[in-house]
Amino acid sequence: ENELLLIDMGASVDGYASDMTRVLSTGSPSKRVRDLYNAVAEAQLASIDSVKAGIPAANVDRAARSVLRKHKLDRMFVHSTGHGLGLEIHEPPRVAKKEKTILRAGMVITIEPGAYIEGFAGVRIEDTVLVTDNGCEVLTPTPKELFKI
Repeated sequence: ENELLLIDMGASVDGYASDMTRVLSTGSPSKRVRDLYNAVAEAQLASIDSVKAGIPAANVDRAARSVLRKHKLDRMFVHSTGHGLGLEIHEPPRVAKKEKTILRAGMVITIEPGAYIEGFAGVRIEDTVLVTDNGCEVLTPTPKELFKI
């Protein structure tokens, strides 16, 4: 039977943390699984594209939720879009609906939208990004396709 494996991992370099999540499939994923995965991937890309210095962290969360709403998955997204990280794996700011913190160049945050359908499957795709004046740099640039193992 096909199963999805959600793997949340990180590393520490010179005392600084990273955080990344990828999803693997133990067989050929069904169309429904692929659709779920692709919707979350689209939400993550929209969030990453929205990141830049000078905007509230809530705007990044809003970008993910807007995409998931379009796919009728917004109620299946039950956590924030991300969090700050540095010396600790979870630091301010939260990348969440009501977060008023203004992103500044040099901040490091995660972007990790997800959708979880009870009794079926859950998908989360997470990357660590560095906020820049004009956008962001993805610090965990590994392939994001739904891997089949």
